[in-house]
Amino acid sequence: MRIVITVPWGHRLGGAEAMLHTALQGAHQSGHEVELVFFEPGSWPDELIKAGFRVEVIPAGRLRHAHRSVATVARLARLLRRRRPDLILNWSAKTQLYGSVAATLVGMRDRVVWWQQAIPPRRGWLDRCATLLPASAICCYSRAAAEAQAQLFPARPTYVIAAGTPVPDESTEPAPLELPEGVPVVGLVGRLQPWKGQDRLLEAQAILRERGHEMHLLIVGGDSYGLSPEYAESLLPLASRLGLTGAVTMTGQVPDAGPYMEHMDILVNASDTEPFGIVLLEGMARGLAVVAVDSGGPAEFIEHRRTGLLARSGEPSALADALEPLLVSSTLRREVGEAGRERFMREFTDLAMQHRFFASLEAIERDRKTGDQSQSDRRADSVAEA
Repeated sequence: MRIVITVPWGHRLGGAEAMLHTALQGAHQSGHEVELVFFEPGSWPDELIKAGFRVEVIPAGRLRHAHRSVATVARLARLLRRRRPDLILNWSAKTQLYGSVAATLVGMRDRVVWWQQAIPPRRGWLDRCATLLPASAICCYSRAAAEAQAQLFPARPTYVIAAGTPVPDESTEPAPLELPEGVPVVGLVGRLQPWKGQDRLLEAQAILRERGHEMHLLIVGGDSYGLSPEYAESLLPLASRLGLTGAVTMTGQVPDAGPYMEHMDILVNASDTEPFGIVLLEGMARGLAVVAVDSGGPAEFIEHRRTGLLARSGEPSALADALEPLLVSSTLRREVGEAGRERFMREFTDLAMQHRFFASLEAIERDRKTGDQSQSDRRADSVAEA
């Protein structure tokens, strides 16, 4: 197949970008021709050009700039007419607004697929608009996302494609940090944004200290591109108010979180609700005990008290309750970490994900050509096995 993928961001900021970038590493081996259209310039399209991909950049601006949006659709339509792709994969709800309209203009509306990056709220205008536009299928990371998407009109065939990540390089050296000895290091990796829950994890740390459990919190990440500057600036003052000065290290933005994860005993994802949580896979791959909220994507691949621990909610007290048994028992940390790594190696490596990704796109293309779209919800793992 020839596949054109439209991408809204010019930089690799988080999990959505990591997923696509990892999938692209398997593009040449898949036998398919993959091209990318970015709607903003940046380091990522430059990186992919150097890796041998055909890349176009069409600066789109903001959706509210009507004249820019019309020009973007027109340029994309001309590109699609020239390239005649078999599938058009719009990598977000935003690019679906451009990509589906452009495809319709050139008679390719039946070739459109888009990726739901979130667990969509029923009243979210962007997701509702994206769903209304023509698409042969929608891809999601988790059943939770697919079920939420199914509540939007109209229903579309939906493929669940679990994420994956590369096996870590065993030679990775820990980042140069001065951390206290003798207490567990609990880490959270992610952009400093309210939904990531760094503030709630700080409050959980204060609760655990009151219970007599010491830990050192390592927060890896920064305010990428000024998305939530006030929130980012609030975290150190919050730690001070909670009496945690000296028990928290904040790294700021880093190019690679891997060397920082080498310092951790426990990795926490405090997001509620999280569509998947690729960073949890990165922790499991390193044999870390992981903690996440019992909702969304993490609840589908973390088995409580076996491959990780699940908090009943994202509230500080619930996070504290989930962390407590791991802080108390190094044996439990080791057992959970080992079981998590075993599951990662079975199901969530980059190679396993690349197979799921391209097998699912192939299945979508077969269904499009045969007109077989009777199944509105498919599990990508069963597609891959078939």
